[in-house]
Amino acid sequence: MLFDSTLRRDLARSFGATLVVILTIVLTMMLIRTIGQAALGRVSPQDVVLLLGYTALGQLPTMLALSMFIAVVATLGRMYRDSEMAIWFASGVSITRFVRPVLRTSWPVLIVVLVLALFVWPWVNQRSVELRDRFERRSDLSRVAPGQFQTSSDGSRVFFIERDSTDGRTGRNVFILSSLGSTEAVTTAHTGRIEIEGDDRFLLLNRGQRNELNMKTREKTLSRFEGYKVVAGERILSSTENLPPKARLTVELLRAPSAPFQGELAWRLGLVLGGANLLLLAIGLAANDPRRASNWNLLFALMSFVVYYNLINLTQAWVAAGKVGMGTALVGAHGGAFVLALALLWWRDHGNVRRGWQSTVRAAVPA
Repeated sequence: MLFDSTLRRDLARSFGATLVVILTIVLTMMLIRTIGQAALGRVSPQDVVLLLGYTALGQLPTMLALSMFIAVVATLGRMYRDSEMAIWFASGVSITRFVRPVLRTSWPVLIVVLVLALFVWPWVNQRSVELRDRFERRSDLSRVAPGQFQTSSDGSRVFFIERDSTDGRTGRNVFILSSLGSTEAVTTAHTGRIEIEGDDRFLLLNRGQRNELNMKTREKTLSRFEGYKVVAGERILSSTENLPPKARLTVELLRAPSAPFQGELAWRLGLVLGGANLLLLAIGLAANDPRRASNWNLLFALMSFVVYYNLINLTQAWVAAGKVGMGTALVGAHGGAFVLALALLWWRDHGNVRRGWQSTVRAAVPA
């Protein structure tokens, strides 16, 4: 049918353009944030691109849902402004008739959102945690950039070093400012190298001195050494049992019905249910007056998306805190949104019928 094919073609074109714009904006913001984290020493500079890809995959379900929502609002809004809706309404097409072509166009996107939320999201978070932990497991010496002051992983030491080898285990002109309790120490050495003993790594300093200051008694101690060993700030890689709920597989969340796991599961299912409800809401929110050249309907629709998305996050926090059950949260939030979307469609549909009936009566009554 001409009606279905035309609407679906316009929706697909608008969805593609909107997704490119949103993806560009989000990737730019994520790139800036990831580079900032690398500059602060929280992630490895070599892993910036990989971590950016993982983050983009994790945010892709939200971007897909938002792009489809904006596409529906923008396409139907343009039809209102160009008086195409008036022609369709005059031909006997109701607003609920737009639900079928919208869903036929959007169901592949909803399937992708379902797969991303239930399967790709935990995998992405697990890989991101492993990347960060692997970088944190590296020795403090290997994480320090040559010629720059940098804080250790636990925040108790400040390093300065001139890298002397490509393996990251040996350096020269080492400077360490450490603070432990009430004691502050400054250690300098001509050279230093990393040695592994068991599961621990130690920094061995050669030909240097150590100045200690007791902050309470103001007592100073100066010592010189030919060799000095200091722990290089090792962290143990997070095991599977210590992964956060967002990095757990969906099957694991179903097998262990704890409050944090149910909260994470409610959030994942909420993305899919919310994406479907937003499509119905978009049909009702796209209506505008063609005689008013404004985009208030699009701004109001975007505000509705923000409120709904924050509601999904709020239900996750409530379920994770044990305040409400997962079923109650899903039915209350998404069931209420579904009823609201149907009520909005009914109101728009009957409003169009009433306006059409009033126009017919005015045309029939002679002046």
